[in-house]
Amino acid sequence: MTTINRNLKGWMSFAVLSVVIVGVAIYYTFFFTPKDSLELYQTISFSDDFDEAQKVMLKGYESNFKKEDFDFISDLKNSPNRISQFSLFEYNQKTYLVLTTPGTKRLKVLAVEELPKEIEQYFLEVTPK
Repeated sequence: MTTINRNLKGWMSFAVLSVVIVGVAIYYTFFFTPKDSLELYQTISFSDDFDEAQKVMLKGYESNFKKEDFDFISDLKNSPNRISQFSLFEYNQKTYLVLTTPGTKRLKVLAVEELPKEIEQYFLEVTPK
């Protein structure tokens, strides 16, 4: 009977520890990673240094965010005129720019525009493949 109790205690401890680890990971992801353009701006702007700000970059794309960009964004003398959030919907023949509301719980569409070919080509060049 004591062996069963020890095994049960071991499994219970393992289960509790597993739930705590997964819970901490979910908590960190939910509360400490930006979810929209406004939170992204705040994360970059209020970072203590360039290395901290670069943590929001996707692995392999760190070179797309330069120290000069961080210095400009985080300088208190520079404040954004507007923070916009958009998505690109790309089809075989057309690309649409969908402007949405930043900083809200649910996205609301503000505008939808078909992109001119030269702007569409620009986004095709900078978009990860």
